[in-house]
Amino acid sequence: MKFTIFTPSYNRAHTLPRLFDSLKKQMFQDFEWLIVDDGSTDETQKIIEEIQRSEKTFPITYLKTENGGKHRAINLGLRHAKGTLFFIVDSDDYLPENSLGTMDHMEKSIPPERKHEFAGVCGQRYYIEKEVAIGTTFSGCNVLDITTLERAKYNITGDKSEVVYTEVFRKFPFPEIPGEKFCTENVVWDRIAHAGLKFRFFNADVYRCDYLNDGLTKKGLKLYADNPVQWSIDICQAREFKKINFYEDTVLCFTYCIWLKNKLPIQEIAKNLHLSIFRLRFMILIQRTANLARYVLGKEVLKADN
Repeated sequence: MKFTIFTPSYNRAHTLPRLFDSLKKQMFQDFEWLIVDDGSTDETQKIIEEIQRSEKTFPITYLKTENGGKHRAINLGLRHAKGTLFFIVDSDDYLPENSLGTMDHMEKSIPPERKHEFAGVCGQRYYIEKEVAIGTTFSGCNVLDITTLERAKYNITGDKSEVVYTEVFRKFPFPEIPGEKFCTENVVWDRIAHAGLKFRFFNADVYRCDYLNDGLTKKGLKLYADNPVQWSIDICQAREFKKINFYEDTVLCFTYCIWLKNKLPIQEIAKNLHLSIFRLRFMILIQRTANLARYVLGKEVLKADN
């Protein structure tokens, strides 16, 4: 089987039928649909069971687990996936009818003798309403073979549509911290990149997405602050993998401190960030000085304008 279309879902009974309809319309049909229900309290199970009874073209597997967050659902899905490629398609979203065919073509375009260099392929996401691409992308060539840590160098920003070799993905599971229910996917993409594995990036529209008001993306920094160990893993990895410079590191650590100063003692914050208390206080001082300078310079600009 070529693809596992994996959908983690939490209280999305109202959006799952749209995704199902888009899967039925795929011109490339060598795939399974694997849904992990992350402790939903709505009618998700009923909806999926009705779909399972009606659909015979492709296999549908439904697993229900207690609520533990999307990253745990992905880890569980990887243990049950049968496809060569693992494609995360969120329950809010859907696929254009040529999506899997395009992905299959791009994966086959990687020479067999070079496949061991790759984690998978990666296409463009488009907004559902605006029908424009999310973020920016490279230009001047049809495909680009790079690691995700090189994205900024080639002007690749915003969410993209990663399709990963299942066996590769299984080697890089998400960390599961007791009591925490969120981990950014960057943690895994960066680990895959640090291991030297590339994605074949291309610019075709293969994914339509919506950012709902109750979705993970809209929850912003509060979501990170509610999961402080996972957040600190992301910051420490960015530093270790040289994804950020020293000043960017101070910004991230200062932001972490601001959000967690009333939740954690300074000693625990420093430990999470793998910093000495002296170094952490120095980084905080840099940011406070920078903020003061911006404030003073802003005042001077206002005076000049007047």
